[in-house]
Amino acid sequence: MDPIAFNLGPLTVRWYGILMFLGFVIGYFILKKLAKEKNINEKLIDDYFFYILIGTIVGARLFEVLFYDPLYYLSNPIKIFYIWEGGLASHGAIIIDILITIWFCKKNKIKFYDLADIVVIPFALGAAFIRIGNFINQELIGKVTDSIFGYKFDNYPDLRYPVQLFQSFTNFLLFIILYLSRSLPSGYIFWLFLFLYSIFRFVTEFFKDFPFLYDLTLAQYLSIPIFTISLYFLIKLKNERFK
Repeated sequence: MDPIAFNLGPLTVRWYGILMFLGFVIGYFILKKLAKEKNINEKLIDDYFFYILIGTIVGARLFEVLFYDPLYYLSNPIKIFYIWEGGLASHGAIIIDILITIWFCKKNKIKFYDLADIVVIPFALGAAFIRIGNFINQELIGKVTDSIFGYKFDNYPDLRYPVQLFQSFTNFLLFIILYLSRSLPSGYIFWLFLFLYSIFRFVTEFFKDFPFLYDLTLAQYLSIPIFTISLYFLIKLKNERFK
């Protein structure tokens, strides 16, 4: 599939950019709906979404540049700004969005979990859209395989796992789980997101042809502490609830 959707004169519109745009737009309306259920002021959500929008893009891009392909971006610094070509690291987005949420809640005297529990739901859906964009861009490809799941990418001679679609599916599944579980007590959805995301990411990374150290990817190493911390807080919340 051609990564370019269409051209408008000198402007090239890529599927990755369209999918990212759709993810943010749909995510915005979902966030508004969830905020209404929690009786959070609509104006606050509009302000919050602006910061999250910028933070997600900047955090994800910086993490990609600094930790995944620093040599490439050092030799092509202008490419840092070409986000429509792909290259957004979800762990960077998660870290920045958590920091923004902490700051925004303190500034506006909102409980952290009130916002954190709802923003992770559209985040999961947006991540599913982004992974489809990765597939269309033919980046972050999987390992060579002769299984029925093999896919022929244009610039690679062998069939490879379409790991981007595997991760898109798990992110969409995560969105469904979180959305249907949104009535859980305060804090559960936020930590459940991190817990399940770390598991899904760790497992699907085994299909990716992107080794970092000892046959594990950087994302897998990052998933280990996220899994451990989120499991601790889920148990802590459960124990506090049933005291």
